Amino acid sequence: MAHDADGFEASLTATSDHTRRAYAHDVREFVAWCERGGCPDAADVDHRVVRRYLASLQTRRLARATVSRKAASVRAYLRYLQRRGVLTREVAGSVRAPRGPQRLPRMPRAAEAVALLDGAETDASGGEPRALRDRVILELLYGAGLRVSECCGLDLDDVDTARATVTVLGKGAKVRRLPLGEPARRAVDDYLVRGRPALLAAAGEPISGAPLLPNARGRRMSPRDVRRVLDRFPLPDGRRLHPHALRHAYATHLLEGGADLRAVQELLGHADVGTTQIYTHVTRERLRSVYEQTHPRA
Repeated sequence: MAHDADGFEASLTATSDHTRRAYAHDVREFVAWCERGGCPDAADVDHRVVRRYLASLQTRRLARATVSRKAASVRAYLRYLQRRGVLTREVAGSVRAPRGPQRLPRMPRAAEAVALLDGAETDASGGEPRALRDRVILELLYGAGLRVSECCGLDLDDVDTARATVTVLGKGAKVRRLPLGEPARRAVDDYLVRGRPALLAAAGEPISGAPLLPNARGRRMSPRDVRRVLDRFPLPDGRRLHPHALRHAYATHLLEGGADLRAVQELLGHADVGTTQIYTHVTRERLRSVYEQTHPRA
């Protein structure tokens, strides 16, 4: 039976657009490799085929994180073939690749994050629609810890300023409702009155349209659009932040403030608390730094 990369891609209904594109690309690479390497029949894929493919990835000198992602894509594809009855034996379990290093991007300290948000609030005080929108973006990334894809995916009905909450569709199609702090709630309220209607009117789009955060053309903002927004707000030392750095800062500052790890896991939408635990390493490093710089017996 022939391989079925298209069917696999169509089956990824519970993943984000970014994940679906990445997995589909990786699986098409795997299928092309199989067809070149004498395994055009999907039913013939076995542990040896998988091991040879993983070895071929190593020879390409790809980053460990890239190899890990490609291995995860192939593992998902093999499970798809097994569900369809194409594979009659367990093969997915043989897909093992080195995990990428757990690195966090450089993130702003609490005082820097507050200064960044205060700067965005000052910019928005003049009522310019784009500045009002950009302030909301920063408040949602840092004040609610959203992934950039979650932020871009928000619709108008997802924010409830009366209850100070935002409802987010996260990874794996999981929905979570997050609290909005008072500065974020005020920013959203102001934007909905003075910013969003003006942006959509200038683009010739109906105000009742779904996207909460439209770009200059009235369409839903993309992660690239959001990165451009952050480029306009460098830190005092000139660093420009990636949107994910604000999510990392959100988690780290919660833990530094004494938040429970399980609560932070729920707020971030992590399926596994082990993913959240990476932030405890950061807080321990900062505590060590403070200790060494301030204690006379350090």
